[in-house]
Order: sequence, then structure tokens, then C-alpha cells
Amino acid sequence: MALLTPQEIKKVFQFEKPEGREHLRRLLNWKKFDEVRDSRRSILLDILYESVIFAVGKGFPWVEVVKVVKFTEELLKETKGYSLTEAMTILRNKLRDYEEQFNSTRLLALCDYFYNTFIRHYRLYQYVLGQDQEVSLTVTHLEVCVPPQPLPLAKGKDRDLWKHEEQVAELSMAEVQKRTNLLLLKEALHLEQEYMLQKKFSEVPGQQSRVLKTQELENLINEAIQIQIECLKELLQYETQITFDILDLKLQKKTLNLNTPVPFPLSITGQAGHDESLKFNKARKEKKLKKMSKA
Repeated sequence: MALLTPQEIKKVFQFEKPEGREHLRRLLNWKKFDEVRDSRRSILLDILYESVIFAVGKGFPWVEVVKVVKFTEELLKETKGYSLTEAMTILRNKLRDYEEQFNSTRLLALCDYFYNTFIRHYRLYQYVLGQDQEVSLTVTHLEVCVPPQPLPLAKGKDRDLWKHEEQVAELSMAEVQKRTNLLLLKEALHLEQEYMLQKKFSEVPGQQSRVLKTQELENLINEAIQIQIECLKELLQYETQITFDILDLKLQKKTLNLNTPVPFPLSITGQAGHDESLKFNKARKEKKLKKMSKA
């Protein structure tokens, strides 16, 4: 405590908190410690630093601020391991011992400070400062990927126009998917038809050793035709549904294209530019409506 002079304790207050705590540690002649691994020492230093802030805030002279730090350190040591009732008795006796070093107003402020902080949370102080704590520290190194460099604003695109193009692209993709599904179904039905015909021909008894009768041949041909008709019927039903779906997608695209948002022209300013933009948009819509009516 020999290094705790009024001039040095004044520097503790004038520094920012990290520098002030570090300067107070040197004045207390403590060895440098790891703030994370030695949390008890870190908390204790915080308590002593806060006592400096309290005393200065209450207008204690710098000489008495040093005494407040000394009072705090002694109180923490003397109450270690004692019950709450015993701690209150120790606090009362210590205030009596310092009675001549502070006037009545500052002594009362000191009593209120320790009652509302130390005594009120006494069990917490005892748990943290009175017994060894197991510190489980896990260090994980994470790689931070910075976002890509954005493009120049001149290459940007109007938000509404971008959304419109995304919607059109989604409809186009849906149309492509429908056509792809139709091709896959045709291939699947073709393979199924070949399989069913081959299975039906293999069921004809002794077809390799004798000539089929006219009735048997007619039945075989009719069954083969029936298989082809069923496959063709299923294909036509699905193809009809796909065609309607594709037409609906095309109609949605047409509707979207008729309502294509027009970005504000950067090269034109004022009311004249606004009117010109409205005329251009109206003319383009009328042109598209004429094309649709002709189609």
C-alpha cells in the first residue's frame, strides 16, 4: 500500500477504466495475472477500483480516497469465511476504527456504500472470493470469411426490376421442368409398353414349336393393340395437363412482362424526366397489348 499516494490514486481515476485498473494493480504491488484464468483476482481488483470511483464521486479528498481503498481491502480480508451476521459486526467495528479519519457525512456515505453493495450481496462475494473456483476454458479458433467486394453502384439494378426478373426466371424454369417431365414420362411409358408386349408374347404357349391358330393370333393382336391404347391414353392425359400448365405459365409471364417496372432514369431529372418516363412506360404497354391481341 506504500505506493498508494494521493497523486497516484488521482491518476487511477483520470485514466480510462482499463488503464486505471492496470495502474491500480501496480500501486497495490500485485503481479500481472490472466484476467480470464484468475477471475478471483480480477473481481477483487474491480471491487477496489469501484471503491475509488465511489469515493471520488462522493467528493472525498484524495488523501481519504486512499484510505477508502485501504478500508475496502481490509474489510474483504477480515470477513473471509464469516457468516453474514459476523460480517456486519466486523463492518460496524471497522467503521468505528476509521471514525477519526472521516467526518460524519463521509463515514455515513461509506457505511451506505458497503451496506448496499458488499453486505446486500455478501453470500455472492463469499462464494466468489472465499473458495477456489474451477475454470473450464475452451478456446476455439474460427475463420471469419469476409463478404465479397460489392460491385460498383453504376452496375446495380433497380430493386423492383430485379424482383421482376427473378419472377420471370422462376416461371421459365418451371416451364422447362414441365417439358422435361413430359419427355421422361414418354420414355417411361415406351419402356413399360415394350415390357408388357414382351410379357404378353411370352405367355403364348408353344409359339416356337407350332403355328398359331387364327383365333389365337387375333386375340394376341387385340391384346397388343389394347396395351398400346392404354399407354397412349395415359400419355395423352398427362400431355394435355402439361400443355395447360405450360400455357398458364406463359400467361403469367405475359402478365408480368406487361407490368415490367421502369427504373427511374438517372440521366433525366425534374418533372420533365418523370413525365417522359411515364410516356415511355405507357407506350411499351400499349405495344405489348397489341401484340397479344393479334396473337
